[in-house]
Amino acid sequence: MPMPPPKASIQLPRDRHFQYEIGQIVRALQENGEQSAEDLSDFVGAGHWELGTFECALRAAVRNGLITRTADGTLTAT
Repeated sequence: MPMPPPKASIQLPRDRHFQYEIGQIVRALQENGEQSAEDLSDFVGAGHWELGTFECALRAAVRNGLITRTADGTLTAT
């Protein structure tokens, strides 16, 4: 019996939106400089995002090397 075809390689709408949220975080840091996570959250309007999305997007941005945490805990674009 033949194998089923692979799944489509397109991103789901939620995946695209998550990438957009990561981009908002990165752009905010690039355009406005180093910020605390709390200030950054306020700046990007994360209070209007789905619960937990800001924290997940922030972790993903750090993990992918798009932003870094400084010694004092603030965030900066790389």
